[in-house]
Amino acid sequence: MPPRSCGTSSCRALQRKGGSPVMHIASISPELTPFASTGELGRHVRSLTEALGALGQRVSVFVPFYRSARDGGIDAPEVASGTTLVGAEIVPWRLRRAQPSPQNVDFFLVENQGYFDREGLYGDARGDYHDNCSRFLFLCRAALEAAETLGDPVDLFHAHDWEAGLVPAYLRCSFSERPFFRRAASVFTVHQIGYLGQFWHWDWPLLNLPWKHFNWREMEFHGKICFLKAGLVYADTLTTVSPGYAKEIQQPDGGSGLEGLLRERAADLEGIVAGIDTQDWDPALDGKLAERFSAADPAAKSRNRGPLFQRCEWDDDRGRPIAALLGPLTERAGVVLVAQALDELVRREMRLVIVGTGDERCKTLFQRLRNLHPQRLSVFWTQNDELMRLAMAGSDILLRPGLDSPSDATHLCALRYGAIPIARRTGILADTLVDGTPETLAEGTATAFLFDEPTSRGLLDAIDRALAVRRDRPDVWRSVQVSAMRQDWSWGRCARAYIEIFEKAREKAVARAR
Repeated sequence: MPPRSCGTSSCRALQRKGGSPVMHIASISPELTPFASTGELGRHVRSLTEALGALGQRVSVFVPFYRSARDGGIDAPEVASGTTLVGAEIVPWRLRRAQPSPQNVDFFLVENQGYFDREGLYGDARGDYHDNCSRFLFLCRAALEAAETLGDPVDLFHAHDWEAGLVPAYLRCSFSERPFFRRAASVFTVHQIGYLGQFWHWDWPLLNLPWKHFNWREMEFHGKICFLKAGLVYADTLTTVSPGYAKEIQQPDGGSGLEGLLRERAADLEGIVAGIDTQDWDPALDGKLAERFSAADPAAKSRNRGPLFQRCEWDDDRGRPIAALLGPLTERAGVVLVAQALDELVRREMRLVIVGTGDERCKTLFQRLRNLHPQRLSVFWTQNDELMRLAMAGSDILLRPGLDSPSDATHLCALRYGAIPIARRTGILADTLVDGTPETLAEGTATAFLFDEPTSRGLLDAIDRALAVRRDRPDVWRSVQVSAMRQDWSWGRCARAYIEIFEKAREKAVARAR
């Protein structure tokens, strides 16, 4: 099957509704649901891509063809092949197109068995793979080479996280000499600033870039190559996962040492809140629930408590509050604060259901606590989607105590299911939740109960505020649930914001090429 194209004319000549041009966007990411994903990044890239396609944009996504995708038995015929350089070595690549694909979207899998046919995406039980520098610079170069081989003009390359950080650098420092790339813009999205992609400086020759670019203003960071910094330096525009996180990463305690560079580029940095699939995460349509419900009929939510009790093997449901802790279970997600507060939660006659995966230390901690409180705590160390939905539907509260939660949108899904977040006022949480103050409770705009101090005491104070409203003012509590369930955090809103950023980047690239 020949590569899909826009026809004989360039994509730049097409128009979408409203008169602004259709762009062909090439997205390069280390993860893409369902082919390979460890969490929010893969879901983010998939959902944003589909939303852009639904708005009429053309999107081609390039992701490694990992073993997990191969073992999944996907239909992905080969559509192109070629070679690229990793140091002095000529390394072959093959390109496969996954089928079927959404409207206006192509999912391309970049194949090289030596680099990607492995047990894990980034490492195994022994740690990170020793050749991750080669693996992901290969992804960047092969994706660019493949786009050129396909021949469909690309207006903008969208690179995600450190693994794709060299894409903007190659576009500016090497590939710009080729006609295909001369007018191409680039956008770099930081999903998590803490992952820098650093490698020792002796790996520099692998990049096939002049040594002059290995300096503190460009790609050197504390004596090492830094892929994330490369993306921040060379991309035309930068984005991250929320306005609040965009501000946080410019501060000394939030920028992982790159806050100075981010402040220099503040005019080019935008925070865009990620969306959720509001059709998928809709309790009125969710066939996996024991009882469907909606903002128009929130009372039906309570009929999901029984199935949750059965799954957790709890007895004696006297209407006491249930809290859920979902998603990544790591120290950075603040789950240790929950463990520290558990005795107090038990005294408040709360029950807690935990669903997710993460640090082994956290797993051991909660399993031990589960043995101490089997009728108050249930732990499911899994990413089971059906169980997460049941936990949201059957619980009253979602705990989000993260020390940083830059891109995890679990709380947006929980809002739809009437599980009220108890959350630390940080990042995307601060950008998307309205604290339950006396004023917002009276106005009917509250959707959560927030706290600032990253301690178990701060968490408990917020829980106590929520429990007081639930116990003493049930009508107000129901109003908070209804307000939460009516929130619109759809991907269409997010995609429209990205289109504005893409157009800004295109203007810069066109001006530079003149």
